[in-house]
Amino acid sequence: MTAVLEAAGLSKHFPARGSLFGANHGVVRAVDDISFAIEPGKTLGVVGESGCGKTTTAKLVLGLETPTGGAIRFDGRDLAGLDKSGRRHYRKSVQAVFQDPFASLNPRMRISAIISEPLTTNETITANDVRRRVLELLDMVGLPARSADLFPHEFSGGQRQRIAIARALSLSPKLIVLDEPVSALDVSIRAQILNLLSDLQAELGVAYLFIAHDLAAVAHMSHDILVMYLGKIVESGNAHEVATNPRHPYTQALFSAALPSHPEEQREEIILTGEVPSPLRPPSGCRFHPRCQHAMPRCSTEVPEAKGVAGRIVACHLY
Repeated sequence: MTAVLEAAGLSKHFPARGSLFGANHGVVRAVDDISFAIEPGKTLGVVGESGCGKTTTAKLVLGLETPTGGAIRFDGRDLAGLDKSGRRHYRKSVQAVFQDPFASLNPRMRISAIISEPLTTNETITANDVRRRVLELLDMVGLPARSADLFPHEFSGGQRQRIAIARALSLSPKLIVLDEPVSALDVSIRAQILNLLSDLQAELGVAYLFIAHDLAAVAHMSHDILVMYLGKIVESGNAHEVATNPRHPYTQALFSAALPSHPEEQREEIILTGEVPSPLRPPSGCRFHPRCQHAMPRCSTEVPEAKGVAGRIVACHLY
């Protein structure tokens, strides 16, 4: 199956400038030579601690940042080589749902205008067709037709996120970037939104790039999981296999701290020592070695190669 989106050797480095005359003090390697693919109708989950490069990866996919190196291909076409028409098509085909549904909705606009704004901006469409499409989208996300004439403050957090999802779907995208889509919601509402996203994917065949700290949500939603640490991919593969039988020591520590799927499930608790190193000066060799309980002498000098291990890719000298 041809991937909707592929990233090959993708990197994003930011110059680190000091306060004195803006002097350059090196680069922050936010994303450093990563590769992945997202297939039609599938979900790729991205997990890792804060500062691992998840959000920068999302910005690169959305075109909000320009890669320092590597390439992003959409439907087989390199984004760097797209003309104005191609870029316009890409922006229509890739949409986003953000963490805070209230901050992402204009409080002065009625819901009908919020949902229809992408349509009226990108398509030539009659007012009647706009209204029909808005009502169709509201129904798809489980909101009544009368919602179209209300304002964002008249809805709960979960309802506002449904509105944000409806807006993302207005142009019938092939890929939606979900950046922490449920972390700002009450726990009782999260499952409803995740189930809605799953149902919409099954109905529409849309692909998701799902970024979250909630490992249980990522494992539930994703077909494949990509684990990042300090801008690098340390493990990737089938979501169920990665979540239930992680191989990289960092992945093991992450999922040992996640809530179990069943109250009687027993897990070995793995405590990571130390703090996440600065991406401005990442450790030599394996970037995780200062915090790894399995670290060997070679880990501090040799960068581990990504290898196939038990049906997934792992970058670790243990294998």
